[in-house]
Amino acid sequence: MTPDIDTAKKLAEALCAAWTSHSPETVAERYAPTATFSINRGDAMTSRADIAEMAAGFMADFPDLVLKCGTVLVADRHMVYAWTLEGHHRDTGNFVAVSGWEEWDMDDDLMVTKSLGWYDAEDYERQVAG
Repeated sequence: MTPDIDTAKKLAEALCAAWTSHSPETVAERYAPTATFSINRGDAMTSRADIAEMAAGFMADFPDLVLKCGTVLVADRHMVYAWTLEGHHRDTGNFVAVSGWEEWDMDDDLMVTKSLGWYDAEDYERQVAG
């Protein structure tokens, strides 16, 4: 199935809601069981368990984490969505607002099979440190 723009927006908004719910398993369920996910060209996560572990780390670092959905683009079974992470860092108490995006390849059931995530890591670290 190829999603239309409204369906693509709903998929992105559902993932943002999963992050905001602070449920790493719900985040991971948006991805196919054998999905690959790389952030800023880092080592790829290759399972839902890996993705849930990554999400749990961010959720632990930001107890009040909110992920907001921005622009969504879709072409065939490829989708890009922009997001903004906001929250106070657990250790420093500093408010962090960092934006990024994910590029998704999707299967017939609209599960993410490959994700490339991007954000400005230097800006993120600067905001965390204050």
